[in-house]
Amino acid sequence: MPYRKIALYKNGIYHIFTRSIAGFKIFNSDNDYERMCRLLFFYAFKKTPCKFSLFSDSANSDKKICGDKLIGLLAYCLMPTHLHLLVEQFETDGISRYVNLVLKSYSAYFNIKFKRRGPLWEGRFKNVLVDTDEKFLHLTRYIHLNPVTASLVEKPHDWKFSSYKEYIREDNSMRSITCDFFKYFDMEPESYIKFVEDRINYQRELEYIKHLIIEQ
Repeated sequence: MPYRKIALYKNGIYHIFTRSIAGFKIFNSDNDYERMCRLLFFYAFKKTPCKFSLFSDSANSDKKICGDKLIGLLAYCLMPTHLHLLVEQFETDGISRYVNLVLKSYSAYFNIKFKRRGPLWEGRFKNVLVDTDEKFLHLTRYIHLNPVTASLVEKPHDWKFSSYKEYIREDNSMRSITCDFFKYFDMEPESYIKFVEDRINYQRELEYIKHLIIEQ
């Protein structure tokens, strides 16, 4: 991974975005998405108990990992050609190490599965510092609305491969989110659902306008 000129702050919260080369579809089945979800959880820890291939087999699929973490995964959304993460960095260079491990592991899996060679991801991942509670709140909405904006589903609740259901306390199975969202924001799950869904049409309009500008 290329050297990052501006170091990311320890304990800083960042929106991390990375996409595939030339918009190549990198998630082609539920199994692909689910593997990436498990990778996001597995490599958050500084020390892992075994190789991911051993951890992810049927005998160890429910194994718990304990110990210090490189990062805290606060929100995520996987899309067919890219992914969004909201991450808190616990260790110096923790985000870079984490993203590198996750992307390399998925690339190896994908290349073996589809009998291809070469890189899967385009360049260096992008990052934006999230330095206010307001940015954090609105960014979670943006991340969770991505599948709706892309017309993959009608409601964020219908997309299985994001942290949205964990946010609204309907799904704890991924064990990935380290943020007790409603501990920090004065709203109930029902209010968050409204906060997110009230923005659906607006975010779709913005995406449409963006495409018009690009096409011109």
